Amino acid sequence: MANGVGRRPGVDLDSGVEDATLLVLEWLGEQGVGAMIRVDAERMREGQPAWTFAASGGPLAGGMRAEGASAAECMGRALHGLREAGLVVPF
Repeated sequence: MANGVGRRPGVDLDSGVEDATLLVLEWLGEQGVGAMIRVDAERMREGQPAWTFAASGGPLAGGMRAEGASAAECMGRALHGLREAGLVVPF
């Protein structure tokens, strides 16, 4: 998290961000950023955040990762992390 605060950013689960996920991934690829989102069935069964977003390369100084209990939460956290890294996704 930013400044090592340890707080999680607020995520708007009604924003429809999961609908734009493929557009976000495509846009990131065009910027030279390799990115993916995945779901882990084992973590889901264990009641842990099962969705993971990971990105690296291009204008990102280092890799980044975001997790969430749903695709929407995961992508909301990912977009927040990308903004903190200076990469503003236009979706």
